[in-house]
Amino acid sequence: MNRSMPIAALLATLSLAACEKPTVVNVPATPVAVPGPAGSQGATGGQGATGTQGAGGDVGATGSMGATGSQGATGKSGDGTTIYMSACIDTYRLS
Repeated sequence: MNRSMPIAALLATLSLAACEKPTVVNVPATPVAVPGPAGSQGATGGQGATGTQGAGGDVGATGSMGATGSQGATGKSGDGTTIYMSACIDTYRLS
């Protein structure tokens, strides 16, 4: 019994030492993007396409009636006025 206890302790120590120990992995920190200086301005873009023509408008409302015109000047009297009849009156027969 004198030897069995130290031998058992020695075997326990060796068997525990033979077990694989977990390896600690240090994960590197995620790099943070630091913005640099601004670049030069880009070229001007091309002109856009011409738009399509819009729809026609609605017809407007009818306007109001105009004002009555002023009275005309008095005509000349019938004394000495000659009326000429066209020759085509002969073609019509009056009833």
